[in-house]
Amino acid sequence: MNNTKSAAVSNFDKQGDLPDAERHASAMQAFISEFGSRAASYMESCVRCGLCAEACHFYLTTGDEKYTPIHKIRPFEQAYLRHAGPFAPLYRFLGLTPPVNLEELERWEELIYDSCTLCGRCTLACPMGIDIAELVKEARHGMYSAGLVPDRLAHIVRNAEVKHSPFGEPADFRRTVRKIAKQHKVKIPLDAKRADLLLTTAPGDLEDNPQSVAAAARILNRLGISWTFSSDAFEATNFGYLSGNMELQKELTCRLIDKAREIGADTILLPECGHAYGAARWEAAQWYGGPTGVRILHMIEFLADRIESGAIELKKAKGSATFHDPCQLIRRGGLERAPRVILEALGFDLRELEDHGITAFCCGGGGGVLANARAEPLRLKAFELKKSQVEATKAEHFFTSCGQCRLQFTRGAQHFKWKKPIESLLEAVDAHMTAKR
Repeated sequence: MNNTKSAAVSNFDKQGDLPDAERHASAMQAFISEFGSRAASYMESCVRCGLCAEACHFYLTTGDEKYTPIHKIRPFEQAYLRHAGPFAPLYRFLGLTPPVNLEELERWEELIYDSCTLCGRCTLACPMGIDIAELVKEARHGMYSAGLVPDRLAHIVRNAEVKHSPFGEPADFRRTVRKIAKQHKVKIPLDAKRADLLLTTAPGDLEDNPQSVAAAARILNRLGISWTFSSDAFEATNFGYLSGNMELQKELTCRLIDKAREIGADTILLPECGHAYGAARWEAAQWYGGPTGVRILHMIEFLADRIESGAIELKKAKGSATFHDPCQLIRRGGLERAPRVILEALGFDLRELEDHGITAFCCGGGGGVLANARAEPLRLKAFELKKSQVEATKAEHFFTSCGQCRLQFTRGAQHFKWKKPIESLLEAVDAHMTAKR
């Protein structure tokens, strides 16, 4: 794939060798395919109040008006008004809405990939309830179709297309899982023909936090659950969801469901990953074309449920803790209660961040932004906002339940030489779980 830059618009990447006219046409065709009733209602509802700006971590930390959330969908809105809105023929005839040109799309790439984490906080501020994150996600479909994606994100997507995971081939996964099992002295079932639960994971855990994989295995083993990993369907972090490659999103989602049904599993258990939850839990039936026949649970809702049922008993920890609410789990996923059930069971003195629960600020690395090298300056600004809120609590422990958030905080801490460990709820449960009497 070629990566080229434009003299007029420098902060963008191109993939492929499409002629400009074909690249532009691909984007427009994909945009128009997204203009259903939901997108139309959002486009027609905006009253230009600007309240969404005060909800966006990138606007607040830079003061740059171009990062106002609703501004990030302007070319998408322009295409809607010209091609699909109720007055589209009139707008075209009178020239009231000019066509979106390729240079605008190139300039726009930074706004919808670098400066939007799909966190949805702006929707809370919008008096009309416009889901700007959903519109950005739909707009990314057009940008992906045109080959206008941050190059590193596009590279990860290509790996996922070929290997069904950015991590690697099934053989790579099997080798890594066996290594984790040996190093952590834990039994990890792999490619079982029958199981009640299909465990999934994320490349970030396999590469950066293998102890999380071991922790999940130990907990499931202690619970006596029939479970397995599958080397053909282990990938939960859906980069189709993040990039705008909807065909890949569907393929990765259906692969998990098909494997679960094949082995007779009634549950797919997702790792500590926010976007895995958004892609699989809330959009699976849409891509599968009907009922999936399996429950899809995030690790923290699974753990909270087992704690409340008495299946998991925990030794009490000591000290105070604060918690970062991952956007896709809490604000967009509805799991605000689950992590607090776990922290209470662990016995921590919970000190909430100033903005927490559904109003929590994003870590700054979600929505594919962490995989986008050129977005680092923006990511670090968002990190500073969270860092100041964590420090204000004076809590001894800092927890989260999303691998992407954890990586974002880890990289930010390294950059700023912040000496605050970022801890996992899953690993804390593993460390404090007692043997059943």
